Amino acid sequence: MPAKQEPEHLFEEVWQDREIKFDQPATSLRLRKGEFQIDSINSVEDTKGNNGERGILIVTNLRLIWTSAKAARTNLSIGFSCISSVNIRQVNSKLRGNSQALFVMTRFNSTRFEFIFTSLVKNSPRLFTTVLAVFKSYETTKLYRDLKLRGAIIREKELVMLPNEQVYEKIGGIWNLSSDQGNLGTFIITNVRTVWFAVLAENFNVSIPYMQMKSINVRNSKFGQALVIETTACSGGYILGFRADPVEHLEEVYTQISNLWKVFSATPIFGVEYTVDERPEDGKDAFMPRTEDDVQIVDGDDIEPCLLYQPDGEKEIDREPVFNAELGLAMERLKEGTTLQSLWAVV
Repeated sequence: MPAKQEPEHLFEEVWQDREIKFDQPATSLRLRKGEFQIDSINSVEDTKGNNGERGILIVTNLRLIWTSAKAARTNLSIGFSCISSVNIRQVNSKLRGNSQALFVMTRFNSTRFEFIFTSLVKNSPRLFTTVLAVFKSYETTKLYRDLKLRGAIIREKELVMLPNEQVYEKIGGIWNLSSDQGNLGTFIITNVRTVWFAVLAENFNVSIPYMQMKSINVRNSKFGQALVIETTACSGGYILGFRADPVEHLEEVYTQISNLWKVFSATPIFGVEYTVDERPEDGKDAFMPRTEDDVQIVDGDDIEPCLLYQPDGEKEIDREPVFNAELGLAMERLKEGTTLQSLWAVV
């Protein structure tokens, strides 16, 4: 069998659920293949970074997108993979006063961010119910999106199926080449992933979602012709080798996985499902088209948007007071990287 190779990055890399972005161009807010809008909630205030500013919160199966109603260039994109917790607490909003708000705690690139969203529509729980339910759905469907080693995915030699998953092929006599002697096992090829497990120990397995595949090829190895699957950097950058016995099965395995990878790339399935049961027809919650402010933007020493979302933390002890010559007063020592001028800029 001649060496074969599918082009790298056949599947467009997914960043939407794994990154946090601030004030992005409209192209970054467009929904990618496989991403769909679950709910659009009008009259939502970004209380942490833009207190007093009304906006629109869009909930998709991959992220939260908040856009200012006044200026579309003021926006947030918060991937669900970055979210560590979602809670409901009291907050002081300029537009609603003391009210309940959605606190979204996140971590991205080793930095923690805190986002606070307040619904400006009275007696409307949609902001809370939708975001909490979709985040829960995202957290419980990681096998669609994440590579898994030695997981509880096989029971009595059969794959524990995911919702909407379909098995297309089950092929025995497949050797995993991770060790010198190799391990005999079985391939299970579905519409969302390829799974291999060892015959003698089904807990020795790997689940490889198509969205984490970087390349597939057949090449020579010290074991002879081998199927090599390389995974993306965000999934660990693994290089996984497999040999078929008899070797004629290698053609079948390569063709099946390649074809299903192509199909998945055209119509990705990310696993997150949620349906909004009802959308109240509230006049205050009616859609209002976004309009740009008729103002001139003057470049200056603007504060970086990400600094507005630094979490305050649950501090029990105030920072020590220091004398500020500019104010002529004693004041609490500012956090590192914060200046008095930047605090006035926020106001």
